[in-house]
Amino acid sequence: MGRFTPTEKLQAAQEYINGGVSYRDLEKRLNIDNSVIRYWVQLYTYHGEQAFHFLYTNYTAAFKLKIVQFIEKSSYSIRAASAIFQIPDPSMVRRWKKKWKKGGMAALESPKERAARMSSEETNNQKNDKKDQAIDTEAIQKEVEYLRMENAYLKKLRNLNSRKGKITKSEKTQVVNELRSTYPFHELIKMAGLSRSNFYYHLSKINKPDPDQGLKERIMSIYHKHKGRYGYRRVQQELENTGHHVNHKKVYRLMKELSLSSVVRVKKYKSYKGKVGQIAQNLLERAFEAEFPNQKWVTDITEFKVFGEKLYLSTVLDLYNGEVIGYTIGHRPTYSLVEKMLYKALGRLKEGDDLLLHSDQGWHYQMPQYRTALKEYGVTQSMSRKGNCLDNAVMENFFGIMKSEFLYISEFNSVDHFKQELDEYMHYYNHDRIKSKLKTSPISYREKHQLAA
Repeated sequence: MGRFTPTEKLQAAQEYINGGVSYRDLEKRLNIDNSVIRYWVQLYTYHGEQAFHFLYTNYTAAFKLKIVQFIEKSSYSIRAASAIFQIPDPSMVRRWKKKWKKGGMAALESPKERAARMSSEETNNQKNDKKDQAIDTEAIQKEVEYLRMENAYLKKLRNLNSRKGKITKSEKTQVVNELRSTYPFHELIKMAGLSRSNFYYHLSKINKPDPDQGLKERIMSIYHKHKGRYGYRRVQQELENTGHHVNHKKVYRLMKELSLSSVVRVKKYKSYKGKVGQIAQNLLERAFEAEFPNQKWVTDITEFKVFGEKLYLSTVLDLYNGEVIGYTIGHRPTYSLVEKMLYKALGRLKEGDDLLLHSDQGWHYQMPQYRTALKEYGVTQSMSRKGNCLDNAVMENFFGIMKSEFLYISEFNSVDHFKQELDEYMHYYNHDRIKSKLKTSPISYREKHQLAA
């Protein structure tokens, strides 16, 4: 144990107490038996940050006897007793106990103590030492009870303050109230740093019903329904849609209290500027809004890597409401992948629709078959300029959202399972997921405005 500094031992104990690592993790990292680490944690539990600053290195026979008799009279193990009395290594106490059983008090004496005891001129002093060796059982018991109370208080406070933020007086009051039937009240509030008036004030607030409890339950229901994809703004919008008018700042505060935050982290897009053709002009010109359905569509292909396999997704969106009009997925980025998706989407056109379909300058969209299909359906083709990914920003944004909300936070059992979950996500995106700009889902928006028309 000597090869670790007090600071290193303290850090290891705090890491475990705070729940950051396990005993096994610390054992591997520090290359030391986990029984030693467990003892460090016991020392820290009883003595806090001063646990590894040992006041003595040489112990008197009287002190050794005090600990041995404490173990004999109590139910504490050698390790626990060693931690209570802040001994650097419990093996020391184990040796003291063996010596005492074999040779009594004399076996615990150091050579210097033994010589002093045998000296005739120290006879009177020896008698006084024997009186000092008598253990004050009541004082030890009080010390042990205080350590038990401190341990119970800190453990409950640590479990209650799971967010590991600033400990509030309300949390301290709650812990004191739970322990007051077991330990002296005046000692508990002193340990918590509370006055009696503070304690009873916060206790009265705790006993009152939470006025936001119903709202919190609705927020949690929305959050878990959408698998953690919603932040406070979308949660607030869904509350609005269901008739609960709440300010977004309050939703933010309550979600923070509940430790709820969006699991989505959008990844940055990196464009590829390769050799491209000049088939069609950029007629869309970043005008990403449409007045009615089937006026402007955008399309593109993205790649996934699942179980060591590459999968390619071809998708088309309607700029009117951001709805996924059609998609196909395959193991190779062939033209048939785009063709199948295209005809599936074009089948939704109605008589009188004047559609503009925009893409990048990928080779699929330069194929004669693709251009012919568009002409047959009376669709105008538009293409991004070379190296300008922002010309098709809506499509890139959709892929970013989909990967953040679906791919990066989900676990799949197989490629088939991935495809099944993808189908479910596409349905969720169209029917359930609130689009901030629309304040509802894409299909709900389209159906609402079609009825109004």
